[in-house]
Amino acid sequence: MSAVRKVLIPAAGFGTRSLPASKAVPKEMLPLVDKPLIQVAVEEAVAAGIDRIGIVIAPWKTAIRDHFGPSPALEAFLKKRGRLDLLDGLRRIQSLAEITFLEQPEQLGLGHAVSLGEAFAAGEPLAVMNPDTVYDGPVPCLGQLKEAFESNGETTVVLGRIGREDTRKYGVARVEPLEGRVYRVLDLVEKPGPDEAPSDMGVLGRYVFTPSVFEAIRETRPGHGGEIQITDAIRILLGREPVQGVLFQGRRFDAGDPRGYAEAFAAFAAKRRES
Repeated sequence: MSAVRKVLIPAAGFGTRSLPASKAVPKEMLPLVDKPLIQVAVEEAVAAGIDRIGIVIAPWKTAIRDHFGPSPALEAFLKKRGRLDLLDGLRRIQSLAEITFLEQPEQLGLGHAVSLGEAFAAGEPLAVMNPDTVYDGPVPCLGQLKEAFESNGETTVVLGRIGREDTRKYGVARVEPLEGRVYRVLDLVEKPGPDEAPSDMGVLGRYVFTPSVFEAIRETRPGHGGEIQITDAIRILLGREPVQGVLFQGRRFDAGDPRGYAEAFAAFAAKRRES
């Protein structure tokens, strides 16, 4: 089976749930203790063994590009002051991974953002990470999906149990168990109400796609919110090839929501104190 060597991180949205904090600062640059969310996502990918990363940004989100680039004045200042520990940390950010930036001039949905990664994927499997969904577990979330994908080459999504009212926030899957924490995905519904949800299994911000996803996106019509929804593209895939889901082992935080962000910050700060 093909190895997963590339990941796409969509980071072009307006971050409306995080306003007013995200008015001038991209939500992906909000700190999780001392690292911005976008760096936490990149480090998860690297920990999963993937170091070729495409980041989809809006033209105005220059702070994300700057974060992973050199900062000569700051580096010179730290060197002069003898803060070599901080200097090494900054330089490590620049060498974390091979990062390619892709621009999404108009925010037309996650499916559209993924479609921009077709040339970057170049016919290989492509992992996708939502950076405002933060995972903490014994094995990186993306690593759990990567392992499942590489065992059989099937499009793989992360699953997590959600509350009844939270079905309005996520794509929700109808599934049947396969083995251990792996499930066969039978159907998906984008942000259904509690009465229409097929289960309590949400698809929560991590995916590994076969190259077939790009043709499925091209066939996907605008859906919920007038956007190209990746959930609808996966439904098209379901008619052509098997899709599996992995029930994540660990803890998830919705850091795009103020309450979820506060919970993530507190949890990661506590881990930092303990280390």
